[in-house]
Amino acid sequence: MAENRTLLQVKELKKYFFIGDSLFKKNRQYLTAVDDVTFDIKKGETFGLVGESGCGKSTLGRCIIKLYEPTGGNIIFDGNDITNISEKEMMRYRKRIQMIFQDPYASLNTRMTVSEIIGEGIDTHNLTKGKERQERIHKLLKIVGLKHEHASRYPHEFSGGQRQRIGIARALAVEPDLVICDEPISALDVSIQAQVVNMLEDLQDNMGLTYLFIAHDLSMVKHISDRIGVMYLGKLMEICESKELYKNPIHPYTQALLSSIPIPDPRLNKVSKRIILHGDVKSPINPPEGCRFHSRCRFCEKICTEVTPKLIEVETNHFVACHLVK
Repeated sequence: MAENRTLLQVKELKKYFFIGDSLFKKNRQYLTAVDDVTFDIKKGETFGLVGESGCGKSTLGRCIIKLYEPTGGNIIFDGNDITNISEKEMMRYRKRIQMIFQDPYASLNTRMTVSEIIGEGIDTHNLTKGKERQERIHKLLKIVGLKHEHASRYPHEFSGGQRQRIGIARALAVEPDLVICDEPISALDVSIQAQVVNMLEDLQDNMGLTYLFIAHDLSMVKHISDRIGVMYLGKLMEICESKELYKNPIHPYTQALLSSIPIPDPRLNKVSKRIILHGDVKSPINPPEGCRFHSRCRFCEKICTEVTPKLIEVETNHFVACHLVK
């Protein structure tokens, strides 16, 4: 259950990647991955972040944990601005902010045993040693549904679902406050996805964890999230409570996104109205003026092509970035 205390604040965060050189500074090209993103996460809350592939979700998560240095804006964690602190200072916060990566095959070192993978964070932060260290690793394996004999094995000996459980145990080893889940189920079989999500929910209840849950599976995000933010081409389009978003989507992009969710009943699915988006996603190297979504929006007006809309509260705790919403 979320508390009133804000654990994480992201203010006007930007991340641009330099992709080409030029004799003239003004002609240098940058990929705009994240652009002026603002939101907060309460202690004990799960904040879902959704959007099409390439919209900047994972880059945003990596900026928060400082795997990428932000180009601009501020990251405030538990009341402290960590945006420009040194790597040495950041070590204190790395214990409190951990990440579960998308690909369970690429995120684990194939030359290390499970015990070494999970114990690496314990050793880095000098949390415990010897017998206590091994007992802690065995306890973590049990928590994520694995056995203590798995500690001596290597990643290639496990299935994708088991590997992701190892990644979760690694993240939990240092007892973090915030866990950034970067599409943790997208590489898993459907039969395994629900198991992993249910486990994450149980861990949250038992350990008081706070999640930033990044995904593009809208039905799963609805299930696990308290609030949801919708991203498009580096910008946040809409933020509100999970139930409210699915009941009353306001931004045209959110409406189109939710209309694409398959309905389990074949008859209802056949007659359900799908919103088809025409045109291609614009390049983040040269994003369009005005609203990022205007080239695909069926309600586009002149102002949408000229002025970037601000994220404003249109209903209680329901924020939308759209000129056509009053």
